[in-house]
Amino acid sequence: MKQVLLFTDLGIDDAFTILYILFRDDIQLVGIVADYGNVTRDKAMWNINYLKYITGRHEIPVFLGASIPLTGKGIKTFPEVHGEAGLGPIIPPKINYPVYPLGHIHYMKNIDFKNVTIINLGRLSSLATAFVLKIEEMENVKEYICMGGSFFYPGNVTAVAEANFHSDPYAANLIVQYAKNLTIIPLNVTQNAIVTPDMVNQIDEFHQITRDPAGLIIKPMLDYYYNFYSHSNPGIEGSPIHDFLTVWYLLHPNSVELSKVPIKVIPDQGDGFGQSIVDLRAKPDPDFKMHNVAFQFNYELFKNDIINTFLKKRFT
Repeated sequence: MKQVLLFTDLGIDDAFTILYILFRDDIQLVGIVADYGNVTRDKAMWNINYLKYITGRHEIPVFLGASIPLTGKGIKTFPEVHGEAGLGPIIPPKINYPVYPLGHIHYMKNIDFKNVTIINLGRLSSLATAFVLKIEEMENVKEYICMGGSFFYPGNVTAVAEANFHSDPYAANLIVQYAKNLTIIPLNVTQNAIVTPDMVNQIDEFHQITRDPAGLIIKPMLDYYYNFYSHSNPGIEGSPIHDFLTVWYLLHPNSVELSKVPIKVIPDQGDGFGQSIVDLRAKPDPDFKMHNVAFQFNYELFKNDIINTFLKKRFT
């Protein structure tokens, strides 16, 4: 069983990712770190606890992550993409959740990092802070998988920068410089990780019968998500669930094409702020670090796996 510590700024694709994990029996969530990003850290925590509540998975530890970036700039959330609370049209009820956060990330002393994969779905501020505070422990992590960056492809915040790297390029560059066994799943790949309306409807029809609340929230969330993308990307055939591809890669590494290349994130102010670049010269700049970057994946297997995972009773 894969052990995963998940960092999330919990929006719609993050929620889909967590639900996918909780529908399976081959991943163990050893903890979830709540970050700012798609929503504020407080709303991310609210959403995490809501997902724990409707799935009955109260035992999963939750940690408070970063609430602001290392740049010192204010944060920008994206209600037009993810909804007011981060779950599309769903506003989690105000109830007394049975599990509360354990504390900031540097108190995660009960995790055996040698057996853990850290997956970062959002901004990298929390993970970078963990390196600053606990570099020895972070060097022992089994592997890192991060959604971020954009290589040979337009950005989604600026002409050249993807949101996770652009929001805190200082943090992103720190991870690139110091993380070992790092795989980056960039925007140029995740933009093709499409969940179609037909897939959503199949999942919803199944859970209209099972009445599992975890399955029933998928359609309203992804319908909201697709409404945004169908306007911003006319002709797109479904919702690109960017963050999900990190977890899917963990379980299907042979179905994702990687290249080990020297990369860097631009932290300097200007038009290139937050841009991720590759140095393909015969003798790359030594400031560029070699890491695995995804460039292709098996979409047919991707679609079938999602359907096969959600069209069954949830693992508990």
